[in-house]
Amino acid sequence: MMNLFSTTVPQSSRELSLEEVATIAEPPGCPITAWVVSMSEELRRALYSSGSLTSLDLEAFLPEIVGTSEIITDIVRKNMYKKLPARAQGYSWKLVFSTSQNGFSLNSLYRKMSDVETPVMLFIQDTHQNVFGAVVSGSLHVSELYYGTGESFLFSFHPEFQVFPWTGENTFFVRGNNESLIVGGGDGNFGLWLDGDLYQGRTQPCKTYNNPQLTDSEDFIIKSVECWCFE
Repeated sequence: MMNLFSTTVPQSSRELSLEEVATIAEPPGCPITAWVVSMSEELRRALYSSGSLTSLDLEAFLPEIVGTSEIITDIVRKNMYKKLPARAQGYSWKLVFSTSQNGFSLNSLYRKMSDVETPVMLFIQDTHQNVFGAVVSGSLHVSELYYGTGESFLFSFHPEFQVFPWTGENTFFVRGNNESLIVGGGDGNFGLWLDGDLYQGRTQPCKTYNNPQLTDSEDFIIKSVECWCFE
């Protein structure tokens, strides 16, 4: 299977240049929304990267969802896709792991990630219905050292949508073992910490992302976890 996130793009699937995008007109007698839905994936990605979406019906450009979500709504999609790393924009969102389907186990989450080669969105919903999480630059896996890149960030929809990008203060992007998953750190704090049973978590201000706590309280009980990749 072709890696959609390889730096080598086959000629047959190259992205269109901005000049090529600018020459494309709405077909006569075809509503713009209907035309947009039928466009090729390479044109969709070109429009994402060019910023041309501002003049079109944004609803038609919501990323396709491949899988069933208990967390993601249209509002979540509209907010999240605009903040994704450039190499993830314009692709469908594919469900890789969910606690409802795969159980409350961090080890199961790691196993489901074994073939993922794209950035990953980690969504968490706590028992107070708050939604928050992280976008990381690659698959979540066991590692004694922190890994990831500056594409990673924390986010929260409580009380409104906010993104907390990398500050450059350190490189504590993400680290995991069988007992816990950590996103962001510094001075003994973790931006986001989940236990091995995906039962409880903790969120604190951290230097990596300069974030506040992401939900009502520092310690929270998990209702649902979902991980999504791109295809």
